[in-house]
Amino acid sequence: MKRRKKIIRQVLKNTGVVKIFVVFLIVFFLLAFVLYLLEADMDTYGDSLWFCFSVVTTIGLGDFVAQTAIGRVLTVVLSAYSIVIIALITAVITNYYIEAIRLRRNESIAEFVDDLQHLDQLSQEELREISKKVSEWDRKRK
Repeated sequence: MKRRKKIIRQVLKNTGVVKIFVVFLIVFFLLAFVLYLLEADMDTYGDSLWFCFSVVTTIGLGDFVAQTAIGRVLTVVLSAYSIVIIALITAVITNYYIEAIRLRRNESIAEFVDDLQHLDQLSQEELREISKKVSEWDRKRK
């Protein structure tokens, strides 16, 4: 669990996704407020938040629709921006799993190299285990 937290922190830091997500939230709430001011059908800020949520999630329920040209442009901007953010989040999650697999592989290789460096100190059982691992690796490689 500790290793996973470290990997998550490293991936979030390297990608800067937290900052990007915070900017997305600011844009989301700001656009909702602007649409609340512009659109006659959106009687409350909650209505405009609901509209923005349906745009971001591509649900498009149709209970609220942008009527003004500016409202429609802002809807298109929010829709395109949210697609980019969702793709970014998907990429970060994929990066997390790739990083976890890479670390696990590197640890396995380091353990194997350490065993090879100390062959003369290993028991017969440990040598058989190494031989078995090498055979499995060779079989998978072919």
